[in-house]
Amino acid sequence: MRILTAFLASLALPAPAEEVSVELVLLADASGSISPEEIRFQRQGYAEAVTHPQVLEAIRTSAYGRIAVTYVEWASAGEEDVVVPWTVIHDEASAAAFAAALPLPPRRAFGRNAIGSALLFGKDLIETNAHEGWRKVIDISGDSPNSYNGPTIEAARAEVIAAGITINGLPILCRFCDTPTRYPDLGAIYEERIIGGMGAFVVTAESDTDLADAIRRKLVLEISGQMPGETFAAR
Repeated sequence: MRILTAFLASLALPAPAEEVSVELVLLADASGSISPEEIRFQRQGYAEAVTHPQVLEAIRTSAYGRIAVTYVEWASAGEEDVVVPWTVIHDEASAAAFAAALPLPPRRAFGRNAIGSALLFGKDLIETNAHEGWRKVIDISGDSPNSYNGPTIEAARAEVIAAGITINGLPILCRFCDTPTRYPDLGAIYEERIIGGMGAFVVTAESDTDLADAIRRKLVLEISGQMPGETFAAR
């Protein structure tokens, strides 16, 4: 009877979390300044980056040889949309599957920037998934530092950092907007107002052709735990 009771009790226990090198939330800007063409362009940039040999090598040589990643588009508060749910990437096939899933869903996030809400949405995704990362990272991209609704950036940033999550930034000087004119120092603004936590950094996408390359550089750094300026494998 005791054996049966212990067995039944064990069935009620939650499954242990899968250990990964990094839990990575990719928060991609889908606010009003981002056109449908740019949505596709961003998704394609991430698809190309995640399947790049340099990124795959960074995953292979990471602490557990695998990462958990999800791709989310954000706009107004409450408009955050999970485009690709949590996926464990550990080899070329799993990376290719993640990349193939990126272009499929329609755009479902709309409205004006709500950076604070996006950050807290990322935090919730990390705290409620089935993985346990050696490091936990939210990576937010955007073409503006403004936040028009929802929690303030300052409050959300503090809450995320207090939870032991690092916020990295990918400011984008977008293809069809006036970001370079309005925010020529967007990278510096991200460093001052948005990123934070252990090892936080910014990688700026300076042009159309630079986006996939910037994403790739950023992913390698996030997966390896290095900082910009440190030496990592050549292309």
